[in-house]
Amino acid sequence: MDKIAVLIPCYNEAKTVKKVVEDFKRELPEATVYVYDNNSTDGTDEIARQAGAVVRYEKKQGKGNVIKRMFREIDAECYIMADGDDTYPPKNAREMTNLVLNDKVDMVIGDRLSSTYFTENKRRFHNFGNVLVRSLINSIYKSDIQDVMTGYRAFSYCFVKTFPILSKGFEIETEMTIHTLDKNLFTKNVVVEYQDRQEGSESKLNTYSDGLKVIKTIFTLYKNYKPLSFFLWLALILVVIGTAFLTPVLIDYFKTGLVPKFPSFIAAVFFYICAIQSFFGGLMLDTISRKSRQDFEIKYTEYLDKLKEKRN
Repeated sequence: MDKIAVLIPCYNEAKTVKKVVEDFKRELPEATVYVYDNNSTDGTDEIARQAGAVVRYEKKQGKGNVIKRMFREIDAECYIMADGDDTYPPKNAREMTNLVLNDKVDMVIGDRLSSTYFTENKRRFHNFGNVLVRSLINSIYKSDIQDVMTGYRAFSYCFVKTFPILSKGFEIETEMTIHTLDKNLFTKNVVVEYQDRQEGSESKLNTYSDGLKVIKTIFTLYKNYKPLSFFLWLALILVVIGTAFLTPVLIDYFKTGLVPKFPSFIAAVFFYICAIQSFFGGLMLDTISRKSRQDFEIKYTEYLDKLKEKRN
């Protein structure tokens, strides 16, 4: 079992991976640096191996798939995750690992948005997307997360082994953040300096398609983790639609004593029934969600015991 494992998912990062590996080995000489190659065609794996990294492979394309493989295969007391594009400073790695090892933090977030991100990042829609996602999550979960989509994080052993990864791509960071909020895990924020990609190094993140996936992930996890709140809002919307259909029917009825707009009356009843079903569906799913949180606490404790055994 490693004391510290540095996890670097890579796809065609030949221009920068050597520097990233060497910088992390300098900052954390006791750490094992793992590079997981995700079908690169530019020799990323060989360059990383020559730089001193342990190179492994994930054939299923997508950052979420790579991280799932990393989390399954590697045992460590503390994990540092960073991208292979040299946009995150390794100089913060020691502070982040100390928070996990000494202060028992479950996840440390490398916060770019409170530092140099908006001046370094030349992609305006990326900036807008980060702010939008942060605002959505903080509004839904009543939290104060500063950087939801950062790829620079540190994790505890228990977090890594109990985190259920469902995402396949770049929405994985959003999934991690929401998971910690839902499970009330200990999270800390470390402000890091962000530097834009080197010339010739291209981002694999598609602003529009991946952005839509992230938004979809937020609402999917909102439904799964906070079903009562989600379905209450849905029930309210259905009630409003039903009332819109019913209002003219009631006006005609009080004026004439007749119901000439019978299809509108049927539509209103339909939406009210759907609203009732949504409300009670939310109640039942909320009970299941609470039971899931209880099971998670038991599972988390079991992995704490496993960590103690591995240390011994």
